[in-house]
Amino acid sequence: MSEFDEYIRQGEPGRSEKAAAWQAAIGLQDVDGLQPSAYLVDTAKRHIEGDITIDQVKGLIDSYYKSRQGRLSAEEERTEEADKVSARITELLQEDTFSFTPAEFQRIHPFGEGNTRTTAVFLFIIPAFFWLCH
Repeated sequence: MSEFDEYIRQGEPGRSEKAAAWQAAIGLQDVDGLQPSAYLVDTAKRHIEGDITIDQVKGLIDSYYKSRQGRLSAEEERTEEADKVSARITELLQEDTFSFTPAEFQRIHPFGEGNTRTTAVFLFIIPAFFWLCH
């Protein structure tokens, strides 16, 4: 069961769509074995509830990791990647228009060369999800 299932079940306008986007974004990170931090999940819930915007989510996540810079273990660095990319994917899934281009991929997932599974997810699953939801 996902942290966001209750929001989806309640079906409140706006909340269920945001929750579905977060659930998909975090699930896509799981493809690479990346898990979000508890901080991201709590921040995502604030976004779903309408307390903050997606831009504020991204700013809070950036600030959270800047405050911990130089003190992150290798595992925490992977969690940072999962958090930041999840926020970018959520932002993308909420856009009314979507153009999947190499530049868009780089904007969403700028961490190095990436993983083959991640590339496959971005090439096939995200466009399919976007098509189904819009």
